[in-house]
Amino acid sequence: MKTGIILYGPPASGKDTITAALTDQDPRLVQFTRLKIGEGRRQGYRMGNVDQLEQLEARGDVIYRNDRYNNIYLIDRPGLDAVFAAGQTPVVHLGQIAGIGALTTGYPATWLTVQLSCPREVTEQRSTMRGDTDTSARLAAWDATAADLEANAGTSWDLHLRTDQQPATESAQATLKALAQIG
Repeated sequence: MKTGIILYGPPASGKDTITAALTDQDPRLVQFTRLKIGEGRRQGYRMGNVDQLEQLEARGDVIYRNDRYNNIYLIDRPGLDAVFAAGQTPVVHLGQIAGIGALTTGYPATWLTVQLSCPREVTEQRSTMRGDTDTSARLAAWDATAADLEANAGTSWDLHLRTDQQPATESAQATLKALAQIG
């Protein structure tokens, strides 16, 4: 059975940090590297181009598309297929509830949904500390995530973690325990 983890939260809520702790504790887990069309930060992405995007869209292989920070970010079927074919469990980072719905209904797997949260001030501090040059855009995304949560208050989560209240290793352990219960 295919299982995966969705970490949902605003920018700088701990998705990268918790994923690092998860992959340290279980080498079968791997961060899903979304396909990015655009400029800027390359680390953590598979870089693509507009032609590739058009081909994926024509084949129906775009599971979820998010346009943010003047870039396009994709969760694509071939990318997920490759992770599962390698015998790994993907950890997918999302900041939009629509993406969760698209992934859970658009790709056949059992998905553990984990909501990560922290106060806006913590996001600002973390963004500044890691050297982001677009902290104001990330705070706008934090606000959009808060509005998304409010508009979708009935969303059901398998796990909710306050990343400002516990270390990443504890968050990872809680996530692994919840994954074992669904798998």
